[in-house]
Amino acid sequence: MCKIITPAELQYRSLAELQALYQKYQQELALSAPGSEARRKARASLENIACAIARHRRYPAPRP
Repeated sequence: MCKIITPAELQYRSLAELQALYQKYQQELALSAPGSEARRKARASLENIACAIARHRRYPAPRP
């Protein structure tokens, strides 16, 4: 992963997709070198994904 996932990119993702992305970026963080650009981007993405998950749980989509 070389880019930061923004809140706008996460807006319409399902909870399952968000959780999968979170796991993927956790692995990326674990493999990155301390202080590296990749680590900084993974941490920023994890923060954005965590906020999207919390928002999704707080305001679930209406059921038909």
